[in-house]
Amino acid sequence: MSNLATININEENDCVAFIDWTHVAYGLDASGFAVMPKLLTPTECRFVSRLYPDDRLFRSRVVMARHGFGRGEYKYFAYPLPDRVARLRAALYPKLAETADRWNEAMGIEVRYPSSHGAFLKRCHDAGQTRPTPLLLRYVAGDYNCLHQDLYGEHVFPLQVAILLSEPNHDFEGGEFVLTENVHGCSRGPLWFRFGKAMPWRLPFTIGLFAERAGLIALTCDTV
Repeated sequence: MSNLATININEENDCVAFIDWTHVAYGLDASGFAVMPKLLTPTECRFVSRLYPDDRLFRSRVVMARHGFGRGEYKYFAYPLPDRVARLRAALYPKLAETADRWNEAMGIEVRYPSSHGAFLKRCHDAGQTRPTPLLLRYVAGDYNCLHQDLYGEHVFPLQVAILLSEPNHDFEGGEFVLTENVHGCSRGPLWFRFGKAMPWRLPFTIGLFAERAGLIALTCDTV
């Protein structure tokens, strides 16, 4: 595999260790989303975004218009994942699994999640779900992504982390990230977060809830 798939990260600069997990859990419970600032440095964001043209690093490419998902495209990473992607996923998982377990308990769902990401992957792989799901999205002017889910089997983790790798007003202008709530087929409560000159954010980081079994789909974006 090309050495493009690795990046050196100093442990002392790993911001996962400094996340206020009490605040994250409260935000998820209260609103279905929470903000985790500065998960990646600007250098790391540029590194990951520049992987997109290297097809050796990806298992598939999805052109959204072909599937009714919107306009634009994204690629699913292949194994082995880029080092920073793999480490970040494993580091975020344990605390998010605690929230996922609480939600399932509250909804009367028996499923519980292992305490480590490796154990959760083993559960998925043992059930035949062996394809990696981290992806990179690419948009140009006029592109958009409809709310949808890509599910590959019985085992689904109900939390998603989204990271904006491009810098507003430098790499692009305009754009919105829309939060909406879908309860029993009825959409309500749309909330728009604008990028570009209207709200000059820098590298926002988000978690979006998509707890289908609760009848709720929510995505959000917020500033660091």
